[in-house]
Amino acid sequence: MLELRHLSKSYATGRPVLANLSHRFGAGEFVAIMGDSGVGKSTLLNLIAGLDAPDPGLDASPILIDGVAMSGLDDDAATRLRRERMGFIFQAFHVLPHLTLLQNIALPLLLNGLPQARAAEMLAAVGLAGRGDDFPRQLSGGEMQRVAIARALVHRPALVLADEPTGNLDPDTAHGVLCLLRDEIKANGSCAIMVTHSHAAAEMADHILVLSKVGLQKTTFVNRVAQTIS
Repeated sequence: MLELRHLSKSYATGRPVLANLSHRFGAGEFVAIMGDSGVGKSTLLNLIAGLDAPDPGLDASPILIDGVAMSGLDDDAATRLRRERMGFIFQAFHVLPHLTLLQNIALPLLLNGLPQARAAEMLAAVGLAGRGDDFPRQLSGGEMQRVAIARALVHRPALVLADEPTGNLDPDTAHGVLCLLRDEIKANGSCAIMVTHSHAAAEMADHILVLSKVGLQKTTFVNRVAQTIS
C-alpha cells in the first residue's frame, strides 16, 4: 500500500532528520511509530502526505502509494490524492471554527462528492451524538480531537495518518476511539500509521516501529513487538 525507499530529509540548516529510510506498509495494517522527540516522527507523516518534500536521494521515487510515486504528481494531482485517499488526524485538530461539528465531519464527503449521511454515524461513533449543530468553540480539546478523528475516517480513506491522536483524550475515550480506528482500518482494508508517545495507544496497533537515531545522523526503523515496550 505504502512504500518508503531510501527516504531522507534535512532541516533548512542542513542537519539531517531522516536518512535513507526504507519500509513497506501493507493494506489492513495498523502501525504505531514511537521514538524520542526530535527524531522525525511528525516530519515523516508530513513527507508521506506530500505536505513536505524529501531530499534528493538514492531513489528518484522515495514515497509510493499503491505504486504511484508522490514525486511524480503535480500540485493538483497530489491534492486530489490526499483528498480522496488519505485521512489526517493532526495534533492541532485543524477543526474549522465557522462550521458546525456535523459540517466539519462531512467536509471530506462533500469534497469527494459522496453521500453525507455517514457524517452523523461517525459523530455518534466518537461519542458526540446529538451535538452536530454545535460549533468548535463549544468543545473541549478532547472533544475537538474526537471530531478530527471522525472527519479523518468518514470517507473511508485508504491511508490514515495520525499524529498523537489520543494526546487530548482521557484513557477510556482514547481506548474507544482507537478501537474505532482499528475497526475502520480492518473493515475498509486501509492502512493506518499512528505516531504516539503513549505505550497504551501503541499496544492497540498490529505492529510497533521505533524510529531512532543511530549515531548522530542516521535514522532507521527498528521492528518491535508491543510486549517489549516498557
